[in-house]
Amino acid sequence: MSEITYVRGDATVPSVKGVKVIAHVCNDIGGWGKGFVLAISRRWPEPEKSYRAWHRERASNDFGLGAVQFVQVEPYVWVANMVGQRGIRTGSKGVPVRYEAIDTALGRLADKATELGASVHMPRIGCGLAGGKWSRVEPMIAERLVRRGIAVTVYDHGERGS
Repeated sequence: MSEITYVRGDATVPSVKGVKVIAHVCNDIGGWGKGFVLAISRRWPEPEKSYRAWHRERASNDFGLGAVQFVQVEPYVWVANMVGQRGIRTGSKGVPVRYEAIDTALGRLADKATELGASVHMPRIGCGLAGGKWSRVEPMIAERLVRRGIAVTVYDHGERGS
């Protein structure tokens, strides 16, 4: 079974051939303005526009924890907006990350990647501003994606995080 490939670099510029899905975790309150989403918005306006509209129209769509929105940004590049954190602040209920939601979203991502014949590229999802632990997220990626034969590359930007 293949493993997750770790590289240093920018997940918004995957250097492999073929169809690529860039996956990241969003919150469930419509906020887009900190963390990895800024790198996405610097390259393409569509993922943020689509996410904001998806949240605005949530009464009539599937927006919520565990949902995924796929936005095509180039002929062979898609961005997966995965709703995997509740709110944006650490409070009495702990950190914003919701592991069950990330797990559900990864299952949906696997289906789409399989359908597209795509590789998946991501930062250490859920482990930045969402406050999650990579030791919890990594096994989900292995189970949902790698086990299904999907090539996954995780990008560490600059200094190595936890």
